[in-house]
Amino acid sequence: MSEAEALKIVADLMCLAARTAPKTRGVDVILTRVADEADRARLADEMQRIAQTENQAFFLRDANNLRAAGACVLVAATAKPAGLKVCGTCGFESCAACTQAGAVCAFNHIDLGIAAASAAGVAALHHADCRIMYSIGMAAQRLRLFGQETVGILGIPLSATGKSPFFDRPPPGPNS
Repeated sequence: MSEAEALKIVADLMCLAARTAPKTRGVDVILTRVADEADRARLADEMQRIAQTENQAFFLRDANNLRAAGACVLVAATAKPAGLKVCGTCGFESCAACTQAGAVCAFNHIDLGIAAASAAGVAALHHADCRIMYSIGMAAQRLRLFGQETVGILGIPLSATGKSPFFDRPPPGPNS
């Protein structure tokens, strides 16, 4: 089995881990996707565009990391109130008030973090280099890669090389 084939298997297992990760009240708000080569190129191009238009150099650094990756997993969350009787974590007195204000349940983001961490854990168990990147998620959100509304996306690029491209990265530069 080649390293590229192994990364594809690890990416699929990462999606499984994200899917089965614990979720608030057992309500599933998580979506997963393994980005194919065309997706990765579009994501890196969008990240480069964001770096230029938003003056955020770290997006360019992360785009270069994505271009060097052999695979990438995307983990997203959709909006759904947790429906807890006593909460306020979102800053509103109730789920109804949160929804009425057009805000997002804080637990949707918490569940996204748990799912992404579960996925990254699988990569670590299989000795695949990875890094959770908000920048990839922002590009995926702008490109609407999930084809539906999401409240957050995180990207996890994977590498199987002699030296991780996600470690000892050059600093992003000024204004980042």
